[in-house]
Amino acid sequence: MHLKMMCLGKNWDPHIPPEFHTLVSNALRDANALIPHNPLPSVSPDICIVNFYSQTGHLGLHQDNYESEDSLRRGLPVVSFSIGHSAPFLYGDHRDPDKAEKLLLESGDVLIFGGPSRNVFHGVSAIHPATAPEILLQHTNLCPSRLNLTFRQY
Repeated sequence: MHLKMMCLGKNWDPHIPPEFHTLVSNALRDANALIPHNPLPSVSPDICIVNFYSQTGHLGLHQDNYESEDSLRRGLPVVSFSIGHSAPFLYGDHRDPDKAEKLLLESGDVLIFGGPSRNVFHGVSAIHPATAPEILLQHTNLCPSRLNLTFRQY
């Protein structure tokens, strides 16, 4: 694990800004519009993991399985927002990165996994430097990096 991590909600800083709840609700609404035959349940996130990746950052394959038994059993979705540099997102049924599927996540992308996919192994294999939108860097004073906001309901 080569990143810096901060947590909002639950046992850490109990405040998750209301604007974040709106982003999660809108993302789930939009995703469900694309898959009306098998909608994802709504969540009221009480945990937000904020991962900061420098240009050399990465995160090995792991499962997000620290939530309550009820949340995991119901397959409540994880909603993840990418900001800044692009990064290959690895996912699969095993911890072996060579067997994992790969998806490039760019700034502004939202990734949602829930239901049967809730316990998928996933990680970030590398950060692609100099891929953050220039306008983002100019207007936010964000240093060249990648931020990921991951929302879950305990």
